[in-house]
Amino acid sequence: MLSIGEFSKICRVSTKTLRYYDEIGLIHPDQIHPENGYRYYSIAQLKRMLLIQRLKSYYFSLDEIKEVLAWEADQAEEQLRFRLQSKRGEIEEKIRAYASVLGQMNSDIGSLEQGLSVMSFLDRIEVELVETRPQKLLFLRRNLSSEEYAAGYGMYFAKLYERIATGKLTVQGTPMTIYHSPDYNPVGNDTEFAIPIKEAVKGTRDFPGGLCAKSVLTGSYQELISVYARLREWVEREGYELTEAPYEIYLTDPFNTAEDAGLVTEVYFPVKKK
Repeated sequence: MLSIGEFSKICRVSTKTLRYYDEIGLIHPDQIHPENGYRYYSIAQLKRMLLIQRLKSYYFSLDEIKEVLAWEADQAEEQLRFRLQSKRGEIEEKIRAYASVLGQMNSDIGSLEQGLSVMSFLDRIEVELVETRPQKLLFLRRNLSSEEYAAGYGMYFAKLYERIATGKLTVQGTPMTIYHSPDYNPVGNDTEFAIPIKEAVKGTRDFPGGLCAKSVLTGSYQELISVYARLREWVEREGYELTEAPYEIYLTDPFNTAEDAGLVTEVYFPVKKK
């Protein structure tokens, strides 16, 4: 048997933490002396404590760890494998996000070292006037929050491609998203997912062509806010005004692009001269 102090020293966790783990049912002392209340742990409990520490290092919450420890022995390995795969995906997503932030931070440091403003990157976003052609869109329109949009991007476009495959329709462009809400609402925004097709079938609509201010973003979708700001500033400065909802066209598939740096997105602001 190991005293709470010995157990604490081996596992490198404080006795205060061990008492808390006992309170929440994560790991109980094997024995508690009836007279003095001293706590003792068995050698076998070292393995349980090491598992707790390992799962904590994988960013499992204490509730998640408690759930893992409660699994039946015949299910534990398989269930843990699935849970670890899910947690790995979460961590990989955070790594990608941090990599994007780090890249942006390095760029800002480089600008400052050259005596430039941190916001000078806006001047490097090119804007051009283009005439777009009319298209026929197969579309789904939903009211989505930003979180729902991120999660639903693949789902809604997958539904559209499924309809295209079922109906043997002819694709004539890459996926696009049209933002109809007049302002940002964290609760939900009027968002249209669309794919240009040749045929006029149920669920399609005509999308007019016309004059647009256009920018191309190569990189993370997180930078789109800068492109929108640059386009809006350009439209105002050059004496134009918006006529329709802005939209994005995705030239690359995020699910088949290894890094954010390889993403290419076109942003269009339909405009006319004031």
